[in-house]
Amino acid sequence: MTNSTLSPGAVAGRWLGAIRGGVGFLTRLPVSFRDGDWEALRETPAAFPVVGYLAGAIAAIPLLAVGTLSSGPVAFAYLLAVYAVVGIHHLDGVADLGDALVVHGDTERRREVLKDTTTGVGAILAVAVVVAGLALGGLGVAGLTVAGAVGVVIAAEVGAKLGMAAMACLGHASYEGMGKSFTEASSPASVLGPIAVAVPAVGLTWPHPAAAVAVCGAVAAIALPWYWATHHLGGINGDIFGAANEIGRVAGVHAGVIAWTLL
Repeated sequence: MTNSTLSPGAVAGRWLGAIRGGVGFLTRLPVSFRDGDWEALRETPAAFPVVGYLAGAIAAIPLLAVGTLSSGPVAFAYLLAVYAVVGIHHLDGVADLGDALVVHGDTERRREVLKDTTTGVGAILAVAVVVAGLALGGLGVAGLTVAGAVGVVIAAEVGAKLGMAAMACLGHASYEGMGKSFTEASSPASVLGPIAVAVPAVGLTWPHPAAAVAVCGAVAAIALPWYWATHHLGGINGDIFGAANEIGRVAGVHAGVIAWTLL
């Protein structure tokens, strides 16, 4: 049954279920699941950027100390806040992608590496680059104004979630699994919902365009693992979703800082 055939109350309940499912899937925030929440999330990709607003706002709390404390402690507190909110399970996707990037072999061999629980040097390097990149991005936002720092961080988080939603709506899954559960439940037209939800995030630093650049930077960065997976794995999977989320956040924060500095 589509949303167009549901009553307003049922539509609202579906949205709440999708948001609960998104909070549970994308963050470590305590949320009580109900029957149908996972299905609601799969069929409501617009819930992804909604969770981005929530996660970004909580992770940005340490940035309220910008101008009061030195940049180093603020940046470190932001890094800790991010992983306290979103957890580290998406970093597993970064690790698996790192190993798959450096392995020699065909598509099947790369898929095997994604499923392998052994941590290789590619995984270690990939995770280190992403975490260091976020820490340095945090150092950059700690040098902005409070409003600018908070706006950029939230915009980057929303942009990363918008990128994930776009993957679900427009991507092709390589094989059975979490990735396919999302791509099969959404159509290309469904991407309009996440875009509409994410639009307000571009004005978070208004009249400065830093937030808009942060959103666009996060989405653009997600295109990189998406493109690579499509051409070297035959499509996206759960690891690519997780890796894209982490990569998008880092790119969005840096893009916002650069825009604030140059524009």
